Amino acid sequence: MHTSFILSLLLTSATALPTASSNDKGAVAAHDVNLLEARDLLNRNDLENVQNLATFKGITVGPILVEAMQLAIPDIWIQGVGGPYTADLAPNFLPEGTTDASIDEAKRLFQMAYDKCPDTAVVTAGYSQGTVVVGYALSELDGAVQNQVVGAALFGYTKNEQLGGRIPNYPTDRTKIFCLPTDLVCDGTLFILPAHFLYGADAAVPGPEFLVGQINE
Repeated sequence: MHTSFILSLLLTSATALPTASSNDKGAVAAHDVNLLEARDLLNRNDLENVQNLATFKGITVGPILVEAMQLAIPDIWIQGVGGPYTADLAPNFLPEGTTDASIDEAKRLFQMAYDKCPDTAVVTAGYSQGTVVVGYALSELDGAVQNQVVGAALFGYTKNEQLGGRIPNYPTDRTKIFCLPTDLVCDGTLFILPAHFLYGADAAVPGPEFLVGQINE
């Protein structure tokens, strides 16, 4: 079975749909894995670093999760959320924790994956502001498009408290949320404490294990 892995991560972030081999905004291919990433404000070079994992020793969620997924599923296609998703800080203070345009861009990419590869499973992940970009996008997808997304991993979920620890209108058994006890972002605030940057271990093992498990079900 071909699998599409769509990853988005963030503090407040963005990417113009880069892939492991190109920045073609229209590129979605039915590789074993497609990866969509929206990187965070403090780590805007995540995807560029991911392109050369042999020399990158990153500590952020994105590169760590990408490397783990590449080891588990070598034929991986990396995509990024970009365009309207501009990596600004201000959208964190909006009611949804990001802009409507950013959510719409993620929805467009999910729809594109479905249109081009309807029989390919999709997984997604988000970090910080990226959690609400992919989370709200998932909650608004049409049935068939949403059903194609078999798993979502959220790290430092900025609407964890407000939304009851889940993605609205998306199955809880397809969702894995990583929120450290001292990460106040998960408690309904925008106070960024050191714990918010300590999801590397979760991105290295339990996060990819969950996503790969969902793919293999």
